[in-house]
Parts: sequence; structure tokens; C-alpha cells
Amino acid sequence: MDRRAFIAMVGGGILAGRLVSEAQQSGQTYRIGFLAGTAADAVPLPKLRAGLRELGYIEGKTIAFEYRFAEDNNDRLPGLAAELIRSKVDIIVAHGSPAIHAAKEATNTIPVVMLGPGDPVGTGFVASLARPGGNITGVSNTDVGVAAKRLELLKAALPKLSRVIALRNPTNPAAELLFKETQDGARSLGIEIHLIDVRTPVELERALSMMAKARADALIAIADPMFLSQRKQIAKVAMTKRLPSVFARNENVEAGGLMSYGAVLGDLYRQAATYVDKILKGAKPGELPVEQPTKFELVINLKTAKALGLTIPQSLLGRADQIIE
Repeated sequence: MDRRAFIAMVGGGILAGRLVSEAQQSGQTYRIGFLAGTAADAVPLPKLRAGLRELGYIEGKTIAFEYRFAEDNNDRLPGLAAELIRSKVDIIVAHGSPAIHAAKEATNTIPVVMLGPGDPVGTGFVASLARPGGNITGVSNTDVGVAAKRLELLKAALPKLSRVIALRNPTNPAAELLFKETQDGARSLGIEIHLIDVRTPVELERALSMMAKARADALIAIADPMFLSQRKQIAKVAMTKRLPSVFARNENVEAGGLMSYGAVLGDLYRQAATYVDKILKGAKPGELPVEQPTKFELVINLKTAKALGLTIPQSLLGRADQIIE
């Protein structure tokens, strides 16, 4: 270990110890509310908790979490946000545009750290990335800006691609923006989009059972927490219908989808810990710039490609950050 790394480690340990000591002496336990559309959003939570530990917080002593999940029913989110407020949380961490929207509507005083909105400005969550204003800040996943890229990657894998089924959850505030970009990208690639709107897992099940009627060459899921939580079902049906698929999250590919392109959720959760820390120390959310991911990963499932009878071009495999075999 070099001298600078050692000093940084020791210095960080001293600071962390001081933070914990001060919190314990004051007897204060900060209450952090976590709001999300689905329990699947909790998978990267260890990254958030690890980030807070590194900053000196001890769960159960200096911080405590209150979790609320809508079980893939966005209509429940306003009520769950109200529950968190009644429980007197000090801060709300909200994952996904539907949850962020619910938190924004529920309070303009309790700080909200947002996780993963596709376009926080376009959806009206913040005034600007540099100066969010109000009580909301956090980390964007920048899905608006890369949504069309997913179609490009799918076209690279399937040069004859001409018709794609797009799954969209219209209750997601970012859905229209994401679909518009996807549609614009489709036009430039000469691809026809067959849109299927689904609001709940029950609607999703019906939609998946009818996909064969769309006579499509592939499937794209417009980024939404429900398509993450239902990833196994979607991957299974896509395989049965022999539809190559592309997603925003690598978890969908691990479940059997063909490919994904997007920010890594775990990285966003770790970034969120720094926002929680700064706000609990007195920073105003509206003055903390919204951060955007700097790394996007392309993940390809070769096992799925083989099952579908596809040969992924070497040029595309060479661009992949992760290959599942």
C-alpha cells in the first residue's frame, strides 16, 4: 500500500469514527425511508448500506431504514410515500421514476434522494441537473439518451431486424420520454415498433401470452422497475416465442434475456450514499447537483443466443463488458 492510500484510509477511518461517536453521544438515530415500486429494487441495497458504513454510519445505532415496496402496483406508491412521512423519516431514498414522483407529490420539505430516473429534468423532478432546486436531488441513470442505443445493439446482432415489440408501463412518468426516443431510433434504423402497454403483472402476463400475434422479430422492454422484477417471466416467454430481447438492466440478461445496455444499479446505489451523508450533515438537496453515470455496460447472454439459434457477430462481442456463457 502506498503512503497516500494509507493516509487516505487512516483519515477516512478517523472521520468515520468521529461521525459515529458524535451520533452516539447525541443519541440520534437518523431514519431513512426507502420507497420503490418493487422489492426487486432492493437487490442493490447492500451497496447503499455499504456506502453508508464507509461514511461512518452504523445501522441500528446511527441510522435505521424504513422500507416500502408497491409490489409492482404504482397506484400504491402515493399511499406508501404518505406512510413514510407519517413515520417521521429524516430523508427518503426513492428508486425509479414512479416512486420519485410519489415522493415529490407527498412532500416538499423532507429531502428526497432519487435513484435511477431516466430524465429527472424532463419529468419535472428537478429544475436542472446543476441546480436541482426544491427538496430533491440524487443520481440519474440517463436512460433517456441511451434508449435508442439498445435498438442499435439489437440491430447489430440481428441485421435483418424489421419489427420489434416494445413493452411499456404508461404509469411510469418517464415512459413517454423513453418510448419517444426508442421510436425515433427505430425510424432511423428502419424498424417498426409494435407498442404493448402494461400496468401490472397481470396485464404483463396477458400481453406476453399474446406476443406471437405481433409477428415481431425481437422484444425491447422500456426501462421500468416492473420489467426488472418480472425478469424471469419475461425471459422465459421471450425464449418460448423465440424472440431475442434487449433490456436496460443486466439483471434481465442474467435471468435469460439476450442483451442489456445501461448503467449498473449497484453503482448508482453506492453514489446515493454520499447524498444521504451530505444531506444528513446539513446540505440542501436543491444545491447538490444531480450526478449521472459515467459507465454503461453491454451484457450479452451467449447461452440464450445459442438457444435461439443466433450467432452474435464478433464485432459486437468485442464491445461487450460482460458475456454470459
